[in-house]
Amino acid sequence: MANSVSTSTGRAVRTDARRNREWLLAAARAVFAEKGADASLYDVAKQAGLGTGTVYRHFPTREALLEAILLDHFEALRVAAVSLADASATPSLSPDDALAEWLRQFIVHLTEYRGLATEVMSVMHDGVSPLSLSCQEMRAAGADLLCRAQQSGTMRADLDMSTLLKLVNAIALTAEQTAGHSAGHLLGYLLDGLRRR
Repeated sequence: MANSVSTSTGRAVRTDARRNREWLLAAARAVFAEKGADASLYDVAKQAGLGTGTVYRHFPTREALLEAILLDHFEALRVAAVSLADASATPSLSPDDALAEWLRQFIVHLTEYRGLATEVMSVMHDGVSPLSLSCQEMRAAGADLLCRAQQSGTMRADLDMSTLLKLVNAIALTAEQTAGHSAGHLLGYLLDGLRRR
């Protein structure tokens, strides 16, 4: 009987911890959207209606919290790239359009929180952290889209994924810092310049 109570208590604690973590991530997204990616953990705790101690138990630093959010972003972009690659194998979506749509989604993710584009640049070449590994998986899925566009003859053959993401990240930074510049408009110019003549 004691074991049953202990197991139930442990399960309840884990459930509470999971729920608190989800609340914190949702609160962080709201706070970062309003105040930028450099908002404090205190702001996140206040938004979540939890104590700062709870925040620090789950995320010891603001960077750890931001990494958790970035992991979600990278996974969403990886999934989107795989889905678009599948769609580009059918007549309904060209490889060129699939790549353009994925890059548009990439920019949307980067500009969701002010300062996120700068944070992403810092992990792109880390190579060892879980966040960097997740970034590599996302990049590999995006590289498949680029390769398909190159094989179809629409995208220049000398373009690599690293260069493309640096250019797209620059668009995200510009859109974030310069009012009146549409990221979609800038992406259109970039893609026109990168397409084979």
